Amino acid sequence: MRVVGVDIGSVKQSNFAWAAVDSPERPVVSCGSDPEGAVQALVRSLNEDGRAVLAVEAPMAIPVPAPHSDEWQWLGRARTGEGNRAWSAGAGAGALATGIAQTAWMLSRLHALAPQTAVTTQPERFTAGQARLLLTEAFVSATGKPVPVAAGQHAADAEAAARATLAYLTRGPEGFPQVTCAPRRSFNLLAAIATWAGLPGADEELHQDVLVIRTQPTT
Repeated sequence: MRVVGVDIGSVKQSNFAWAAVDSPERPVVSCGSDPEGAVQALVRSLNEDGRAVLAVEAPMAIPVPAPHSDEWQWLGRARTGEGNRAWSAGAGAGALATGIAQTAWMLSRLHALAPQTAVTTQPERFTAGQARLLLTEAFVSATGKPVPVAAGQHAADAEAAARATLAYLTRGPEGFPQVTCAPRRSFNLLAAIATWAGLPGADEELHQDVLVIRTQPTT
């Protein structure tokens, strides 16, 4: 399968990057620095292979406490497995806001090009053939990247997101730290964005966790 990893960032300051991979070991299939290119890479994969994966490097599910009188104290707390890189901290909150806008544009653009593409945030549904596009979150941290950082930090992060996601989906979860909203409820932003964009299939997943693939690639 082909995975398109996207490093969310300012398009005005050229901090956005994407990379497409179809093998954990082979060079990238294609890459670029604009959201249109990322969408075109997804469309090519859908046309050629019948399916594709989009991995967004930004918080794409947030924990929401139960609606009980004393649960408000958990608002804004880190997700399980995030450690000191909480989704609600400065960098995470900034990426979340930018990620919502950029992912919304990409998925609405995808809808314009391939309106019947069924999407899911649940790997089991994707594997079972119930959806052609899988939406995931990539969590790339630390300074090591799978390509020289000289190629660009954002390009390195996009490639790291794509490679880690492909490795997880083809080899299994062993070695990947888990990040989940549990025991809090999940507000699945990817499902909400896909529904807003008009893509069928994800609206029933609004309360389900997003697959978060956390990796710390080494040089």
